[in-house]
Amino acid sequence: MAKEQIVVGLEIGTSKVAVVVGDARPNQPIHIMGVGLTPSRGVRKGEIVDLATALRCVREAIADAEASSDVDIRSVYLGVSGGHIKSLQSRGSVLIPETQGEVYASHIQQVQESARKVQLPIDHCFLHSIIQHYYVDGQDEVLNPEGLQGSRLEADFQIVHGSSKRIANSIRCVKELDVEVTLPVFNAVAAAQVVLNADQKNAGAVMIDMGGGTTDFIAYSQGSVTVCGSLAVGGDHISSDISLGLRLPLARAEWLKVQEGAVLLSGEAAAGRVVLKPEAGFAGCVVERKMLNTIMACRVRETFELVKRELDAVKALRYLGGGVLLTGGCSLIEGIDELAGEVFGVPVRLTHAHAMSGPASAYENPQLSAAIGLIKYAQVMQPVESKKSFGTLIRWPWTR
Repeated sequence: MAKEQIVVGLEIGTSKVAVVVGDARPNQPIHIMGVGLTPSRGVRKGEIVDLATALRCVREAIADAEASSDVDIRSVYLGVSGGHIKSLQSRGSVLIPETQGEVYASHIQQVQESARKVQLPIDHCFLHSIIQHYYVDGQDEVLNPEGLQGSRLEADFQIVHGSSKRIANSIRCVKELDVEVTLPVFNAVAAAQVVLNADQKNAGAVMIDMGGGTTDFIAYSQGSVTVCGSLAVGGDHISSDISLGLRLPLARAEWLKVQEGAVLLSGEAAAGRVVLKPEAGFAGCVVERKMLNTIMACRVRETFELVKRELDAVKALRYLGGGVLLTGGCSLIEGIDELAGEVFGVPVRLTHAHAMSGPASAYENPQLSAAIGLIKYAQVMQPVESKKSFGTLIRWPWTR
């Protein structure tokens, strides 16, 4: 029997810290060995704002994951998010010497480096250079150019980049615990590995991961990434709107959102009232469900419209045979798929990680899609090779 290949995915989110330990042997379904899941503090909009507090949460989640998996965690793939993460398309080009006459692996590496010669915002670094299409002497739809005859190799890449300082803060939080970060990975890129299949990517699909402080998205067309990014808005903003709109303590607003809220404005879900009993420091009150749902629906609709604006900018919604798929904690809100369908005008489905073994409560939990996706990302990239190539695709300012 093949030896275990243990990989750990860590997501430091706004509402939770998730650590997933998995066996990621090549060409095998990932087996979930253990999970650590704790409430998050010291993180706002996907970014660390209180290092000491966030560190305690990460330590607790790692300890829980170690206890449930019986694995001593020494390295992780770290999921990163935040409104600073963006993507852009760039084309690289390289001439092939007549003395060679065909495409070699070195030419593929050179065309990647050529595509990276783009001007990024100040203090931004490369996270991913994701291949879209290769062209050999103008011929398109080339899947693997190595070995083909030609004099010019071109390639389109989707360049994912983010603030080096903010990513560095997340990495430091982990390294303070004597745990190494193998690679930082954008959460949407990771989650897409386990919630979208090849057919959906080829048909065209959008995945939206709605968390507590951010909404990450990624769009595919003909199997390639067309755009991805993150918005600094999520479930915490819904809770804040409820608190302000109904004049409730934030803790009661959060409870209402999770336990009683929906984004449906008619039918049984919008009928009746919710009675909040009095407790210390709170006099109690009665909340109309329709008012609660209206507040939630307004914020969720606005969030989807912001995502749609990003997708429309690159015409990503024109070819979506696979529709829109929602994951993340906010995807559990009743009626959210119907509301998303109204905004995007295409079929919308709720989803979670697939093709896993282990506790169903782990991989069927949409809150863990990104953390589990980090394990799949490591498996797909093949860790040894990914370390070798990743260093050429990203500047590591936090290690200088």
